[in-house]
Amino acid sequence: MSMNELSNYSIRDEIREFWSERAATFDQSVGHEVFSEAERKAWHRLVRKHLGEGNGRPLLDLACGTAVISHLMNDMGFKVTGIDWSEAMLKQARAKAAKRGTDIRFIMRDAENTGEPDASYEAITNRHLVWTLVDVPACFAEWYRLLKPGGRLLIIDGNMGRQSWVSRLHNSINRLLGRPGPKGHMGPVMAERHRRIRERVYFSDGMPAEAVVTLLKAAGFADIVIDRKMGDIHWAQARRMPFWRAAERLASERFAICATKPQENGGFPERIVCA
Repeated sequence: MSMNELSNYSIRDEIREFWSERAATFDQSVGHEVFSEAERKAWHRLVRKHLGEGNGRPLLDLACGTAVISHLMNDMGFKVTGIDWSEAMLKQARAKAAKRGTDIRFIMRDAENTGEPDASYEAITNRHLVWTLVDVPACFAEWYRLLKPGGRLLIIDGNMGRQSWVSRLHNSINRLLGRPGPKGHMGPVMAERHRRIRERVYFSDGMPAEAVVTLLKAAGFADIVIDRKMGDIHWAQARRMPFWRAAERLASERFAICATKPQENGGFPERIVCA
């Protein structure tokens, strides 16, 4: 095994362990689980805009975690398969599905090597996954393979490494008052592990939506839409957060990107829309 392969294995293993350790408390954080009907309806509007109604269509939810997005998709009538490579996350997901009486299929797989058949899904979703990936081009190639012609990929993510004006203002106020910086919601040990992971992923220097689009085009996707109109989701979340965290959520650079696998009869003309 080469040094590069060892390095990749190490960071992937660390990412899996990090999220596994967060599984037990993951759903307690606003922005992870859905805590209001207003937020639930806002998510449904976003999905409906890009993927339409489920109508029994097969959908793959990548890095499903505790199945928050999986259940939103199930609500809309998709036939959902959720994959995650953390058994701790999947344990929570299966327990939640059993409690809610849903028939979501869960499997433990890597988002880069799912083991699923070619052209087996009409839609693929993921939330806050792409920024954690070590090899984004390989993942996009895998997701392209899994989609049926005409199928759509919906990525929900953000430029997580970018410091917003709210964060800069908050940090300046703390320095002026001699106060420590914000504690965040993970604790100092987990926050440090999170920082180390961020330094070693593919988008370690930040992840603007346009950079994601470039890689999607290289993988063969077309009809790509960047959607930044997610204010109804973020307002619903912010109402349940402390002041500074709520302000940060509203100021952060978050987006949805929808991309389509072209039809076999010629596909789509290139089109990128900033909605």
